[in-house]
Amino acid sequence: MFDALKIAATGLTASSVQLGVVASNLANIDTTVTPGGGPYRREMVLLQSLPAYASGLDRGVGQGVAVAAIVGDPSPFPLVYDPTNPAANAKGYVAYPNVHLATEMVDMIAASRSYQADATAFQAAQSLDVKALTLSA
Repeated sequence: MFDALKIAATGLTASSVQLGVVASNLANIDTTVTPGGGPYRREMVLLQSLPAYASGLDRGVGQGVAVAAIVGDPSPFPLVYDPTNPAANAKGYVAYPNVHLATEMVDMIAASRSYQADATAFQAAQSLDVKALTLSA
C-alpha cells in the first residue's frame, strides 16, 4: 500500500543529491587550486534503479532509484594562458575546472523538474492512501 510513497521518496532523495552536486559544481566554477592540488574537478551523480521484487504480489515492480556514486568528470581541464596568475604552470597556462555553466544549468533544471514530479507523485500516493484508509473504516 505504501510502496508508491517509498518509490517517490527515493526519487526525491536522488534529485536532492543531484541538486547539491550541481550547487557544489557552480560554487567551484573558478577554483583553480584545491587542497588536493590542481583545479576543482566537476562531479556527476550516477543513479541506479533498485531491484524489483522477485516474488509476491509486487513481482517485477521496481522499487525506485538510489544514488550509486558521485564521480569526478574525466574530461580535461581547459587551459588559459595567464602567466601573471600564481597558479600558472611553467609555460604560463592555468588549468581551470572542467565545469561549464550551461551544462550545470541544464542538470539543475532536470533535477529540479524531477524533484517536482516526485513530490507530485508522493502527494498523489499519499492522498490515495488516505482515501483507502477512510474507505475501510
